[in-house]
Amino acid sequence: MLATHAVAQQDVDNAVGTYNANKSIVDANQANVNQLETLQSFEKVYAPFDGIITARNTDVGQLISAGNSGNVKTDLFHVSQSGKLRVYVNVPEQYSQAATPGLTAELTLAEFPGRTFQGKLIRTSDSINYTTRTLIAEIDVDNPTGELLSGAYTQVHLKVPGQPSSYMVPVSALIFRSHGLQVAVVENGAALLRPVTPGRDYGEEIEIVSGLQAGDTVIVNPPDSLVSGQKVQVVQPAATTATGGAS
Repeated sequence: MLATHAVAQQDVDNAVGTYNANKSIVDANQANVNQLETLQSFEKVYAPFDGIITARNTDVGQLISAGNSGNVKTDLFHVSQSGKLRVYVNVPEQYSQAATPGLTAELTLAEFPGRTFQGKLIRTSDSINYTTRTLIAEIDVDNPTGELLSGAYTQVHLKVPGQPSSYMVPVSALIFRSHGLQVAVVENGAALLRPVTPGRDYGEEIEIVSGLQAGDTVIVNPPDSLVSGQKVQVVQPAATTATGGAS
């Protein structure tokens, strides 16, 4: 009708404006309906995975408010999936390079004496905590029967590959000086101080990963004044003989 000039342009503009205004009202009302439907869908809570409810912090008839109340986070439920458990351990910094994904682990629990459970290192944090000087590692443990409970305390033994040419020496054999860590060995009747690189610390003994060779005679308790080239005499420990009698 506009093309044939049967309707004035002003009437057409008024009709189009009214249509657009009504359409905006309909869209706004539809948005309100969608919001109400979304809020109504919150009446049902769906867990992101299958599991067992281990804690329930609400009850039938209790008012549930959206969001956090007073900056206090309140969880409705705690759900545990016990078929595969995740164990987080703090690996000491000296073992961080050996703690790589795929490493096997053995778990022992006080409630299962004499038994071990197998796990596998899946991933690490790839960073050392500057406070604890440890690396966080995640170990997955298959738990098909559900006998291992979530939250239980366990001791984890990682099977870290050892150095191919490492040696164990008593801690008392170490010499701490300005040149670094050293060990005194005997060559041709004289002491020789060798710089060494330590590995794992086992308490009374420590692993030496470099600086020693097979067949070296190590001085167990070297004096602080010992220097390279100083003549020493190797004394074999006296054999002890057990004596006893009968009456």
